[in-house]
Amino acid sequence: MTGTIEAPPDQRPARGGGLRAYPMIGVFIGAVVLLLALAAVHLTQGTASLGLGRLLHAILPGGPADQAAAVLIESRLPRLAAAVLVGVGVGVAGAVLQSVARNPLAAPDTLAVNAGAWAAVVAVAAFGISLPFFVSGLVALAGGLLAAGLVLAVARGGAAGPTRLVLAGSAVALALQSLTYVLLMLFQANTPGLFGWGSGTTVQSGTRQVTLGAPLIVAAVLAVLLLTPRLDVLGLGDDSARVLGVDVRRTRVIAVVLAVLLAATAVTVAGPIGFVGLSGPVIARLIAGRIPGLGRHLALVPFAALVGAVIVVAADVILRLILPPERAISVPTGVLTTLAGAVLLVWLARRLRDGGTPAQAHGTVRTRGQVAFAGAVLGVLVVAAFVAALLLGDRLVLLGDVANWLSGTSGRAVTFVLDQRWPRVLAALLGGAALALAGSIVQAVCRNPLAEPGLLGITPGASVGAVAMVLLLPGVGVWPVMGVATLAALGTFALVYRLAAGRGPASDRIVLVGIGVSAGATAITTLTVLVASPWNTNLALTWLSGSTYGRTLASNVPVLLVLAVALPLTLAGSRTLDLVALDEDVPRILGVPLNRARLGFLSLAAVLTAGAAGAVGALGFVGLVAPHAARALVGSRHARSVPVAVVLGAVLVSVADTLGRTVLAPTQLAAGLVTALIGAPYFVLLLWRTRPA
Repeated sequence: MTGTIEAPPDQRPARGGGLRAYPMIGVFIGAVVLLLALAAVHLTQGTASLGLGRLLHAILPGGPADQAAAVLIESRLPRLAAAVLVGVGVGVAGAVLQSVARNPLAAPDTLAVNAGAWAAVVAVAAFGISLPFFVSGLVALAGGLLAAGLVLAVARGGAAGPTRLVLAGSAVALALQSLTYVLLMLFQANTPGLFGWGSGTTVQSGTRQVTLGAPLIVAAVLAVLLLTPRLDVLGLGDDSARVLGVDVRRTRVIAVVLAVLLAATAVTVAGPIGFVGLSGPVIARLIAGRIPGLGRHLALVPFAALVGAVIVVAADVILRLILPPERAISVPTGVLTTLAGAVLLVWLARRLRDGGTPAQAHGTVRTRGQVAFAGAVLGVLVVAAFVAALLLGDRLVLLGDVANWLSGTSGRAVTFVLDQRWPRVLAALLGGAALALAGSIVQAVCRNPLAEPGLLGITPGASVGAVAMVLLLPGVGVWPVMGVATLAALGTFALVYRLAAGRGPASDRIVLVGIGVSAGATAITTLTVLVASPWNTNLALTWLSGSTYGRTLASNVPVLLVLAVALPLTLAGSRTLDLVALDEDVPRILGVPLNRARLGFLSLAAVLTAGAAGAVGALGFVGLVAPHAARALVGSRHARSVPVAVVLGAVLVSVADTLGRTVLAPTQLAAGLVTALIGAPYFVLLLWRTRPA
């Protein structure tokens, strides 16, 4: 079907049994043997050089109570048990979510379950509250349920198609991630080590976490197995399931709660280990397509659990083979699983058939008088935002002080304050304008009002380059950072475009590939931070959360130049952008070279995003909210909506930065948190209003 992922059909068990059951049994035995082999290798890895024979001798009854026993019991066995437990939990959770949503891209990651659970746990820890394991698990469960419920509601339980489901989940996760980063930055004393833990780590101190989490995982898996007959019937379609006596709504609710419970427990034990809940079930279903009987949920669920465990243990083994033992402790296992899962997501996206449903929102047609009035109001708003940004902050400055500063007659204190504040004000205005322009281009090209540079890999790609430069070459100037960030953004965009161009880069495929590449780029950024400077995560968090802190006039020059070139080019090509935003056929009929136009516009968006990153860091939601609000104000014609979006983006970031500098002064909130607090509710409303009937 158009707009769906090609996936192997469920295999029903062949009648007659007998020899037909042997392939399925063989697959299970093979998975168990592979898991045992990986576990044996896993036990021999670590900072202490201990062979498997010595470790096994230490664990046997009557074995010597020496160093080997201590290492095995306190470190290696708990880490192995955590890897297996988490793999089983998220593997089953992903299988259940994919069945409920009837969507092969549904998973704890793509439904923002992991992001919601992580945000909830960090929020509690940030305020210095130490909770027992089960209470912490309930907090994670609540966060995961809220996030998953929101995503499933706006994506019609996954029935609206894979792109909308993944896009909704990614955007909700982006908002939660922004909030989490700011909490980690503001409450460093209460959240030590939670940045790396946020990528998922199997490192354990003793067996307490595993022994407390195991009963919950086992109970939830058993409950899912009891539900498998209903899941089989649910796969036939809602109407058929109702005819056969299945309460569809109740079954879905129970299944989602169990899946989120499994994912939340896994997060409580080891943090959000990324994409195992996607990779495990997808691999299990691919194998099930070739093995009779394995497609039924009674066999598929435990097989997905085995595959999930194999993935996590294998990632742990490979990580410690690549990195020295002392480094491997600080690098989360989830970095490797996220990279592997991102590759799998891109592979699935490339199998998406052409002809995804356009979802570009078109604003109401406005008269010239209405457009002129909107322009006048926005002009007043941008001037007011600029003046307020100069006056407000940790120290209040008066207009007379600003006048004296401009004339060079202000006092030393006022001069110091405004010399520090003025570049930040300019950075916020220019960075917001550049992000809004990039967002307008991306939404038009993808024909989707929910798309933005951060979801297409452009912002994460720029972050990889910038964070690497800042951490590996401390004190490097703004131009090298800008240059590397631009190259990384263009490289990421080129990768997304190339991977999406298998059969012509359909809009849905570009979005899905971009989200996969974004996840991989974010994992690389985390790896860079933890390897290059594991005890200096605040510097990276300041960038990743979106902030104008420490900006100078020199750091604003790149984004100013990029904006000065990109805005006229976009306005000159506004008619072409209008046609590209319509559909696949009309531009070709009218002679528009569609692929070349896409390439040119998205390249421009990549450069704009890199320039904005140099000014305001990895700021989210501006490229999402500003273009949509502009279309609502002046209509969908890009000759009108683009300038309005640019002004709205500048105002939004300027107001966010001013609030961040003022509300908790002298403590400063990152502008990214404020834009997330503004953008997330707007985005939720947008998702709800644009959900399919």
